[in-house]
Amino acid sequence: MAYQTMNHPTVITQTGGKKTINCDMGEGFSLYHSADDEAIMPYITLANIACGFHAGDFNHMRKTVRLAKQFNVLAGAHPSLPDLQGFGRREMKMERDELANCLIYQVGALVGMLQAEGLRLNHIKPHGALFGMATRHRHVAEAVADAAVVFGVPVIGMEGSLHQTVYQERGVSLIPEYYCDLDYDDEGMIMISRIHDKKDTARAAQQTLTALRDGYAEAKSGKKFTLKADTVCVHSDSPNSVEVAKAVYHKLRENGLLAVS
Repeated sequence: MAYQTMNHPTVITQTGGKKTINCDMGEGFSLYHSADDEAIMPYITLANIACGFHAGDFNHMRKTVRLAKQFNVLAGAHPSLPDLQGFGRREMKMERDELANCLIYQVGALVGMLQAEGLRLNHIKPHGALFGMATRHRHVAEAVADAAVVFGVPVIGMEGSLHQTVYQERGVSLIPEYYCDLDYDDEGMIMISRIHDKKDTARAAQQTLTALRDGYAEAKSGKKFTLKADTVCVHSDSPNSVEVAKAVYHKLRENGLLAVS
């Protein structure tokens, strides 16, 4: 399968050195809801909208797109491995072409919802196990790049991993990310959990400021490591996600780091 190199202009990288807050959203399904997306929206810059394969469906997608439009939040796709039962947090074996098709299918669905509301796709952020696999397995990172090339948008990912190596080779812009509600190992890689715990909001906000302003973060063991990040992720399914998002938002804004639309 042949893909071209992306040469489309991007939007979100043009923030004048300011930082953004992104959140994984629209992760309900049918009659079930997992988070208060409307309450989080005022405190974020980017919405990563679930595309139906780990969570979300056509009604949740459309509702979340409309919320993003209402709050002037840029909307991106949050595709995953086809693992609805495991919420996309279990690794799966898929060949590059199959995975690329899987991602293009999901992102395409969101693009349709965005077009229905007069919006454009801003970025792609791989979800859960897919995100982690793409840091370590070239064919997975290539599949993510294949989808990004089709839609001509940047990808939120982790600098210093295969995200950076492969996306740069393919001409795909990388938006490097910091997670304020996940732990890191001693190598500076995120520790993906199936269920997120409640976080200390003040600590999360201060750690985010340190990571985005000073360029270093702290592993679960206490070891410090260098980190480059232009955006911080808040997971909407964390028990106190609204409070975390609000604390991070105000901390970055008070210190003049937040890109405000």
